[in-house]
Amino acid sequence: MPIKALLFDFGGVLMRTEDWSGRVKWAKRLGFEPMELHDAVFGSPVAQVATVGKATEAAAWESARQQLCIPPEEFVEFKTDFWAGDQLDENLLDWIIARRGKYRTGILSNYWGNGRELFSGYPKIVAAFEELVISAEEGIRKPEPEIYERALKRLNVSAAEAVFVDDVMENVVAARWIGMAAIHFKAGIDVPGEMARLGVG
Repeated sequence: MPIKALLFDFGGVLMRTEDWSGRVKWAKRLGFEPMELHDAVFGSPVAQVATVGKATEAAAWESARQQLCIPPEEFVEFKTDFWAGDQLDENLLDWIIARRGKYRTGILSNYWGNGRELFSGYPKIVAAFEELVISAEEGIRKPEPEIYERALKRLNVSAAEAVFVDDVMENVVAARWIGMAAIHFKAGIDVPGEMARLGVG
């Protein structure tokens, strides 16, 4: 069955941390490894429930601040530095924009309640995607099958007619389990090339 829809994760695929210097600065200052900062922000119990809409973005950040023992007056600087190295994949977005209309397009992301506002602030995201399916709005998150099924329903395609790109293997496996084609995003991967192998042109 030909592919009719292209679904992408946001963080780690469309938006990636390309420069870790801001996080390294704080890791050295606080005596942590850089990935420990990442885990404090995204891996805490509060952050996890925020991805299904049961805690606010502010509560997730406050949990990280307390876990890392950063004084409130320094935390704005921390957040600025934490995001400073993140970059949109402009080339991949241009490729998606060029195919919008020929294919249905969507983002399927585990993200806090500020996700829609954040994503919609990037003109190329708006140009590339018809649908934004965000876990905090849905009350469920990847890899639960239902969130994939909701995304497919909004794009009006069957699982066999969609391909999904994610950097977390667990989420890729879940997509394949319900019948979608799925690409595991890794550094250096040629997404258009992988799409071509699936018949997407």
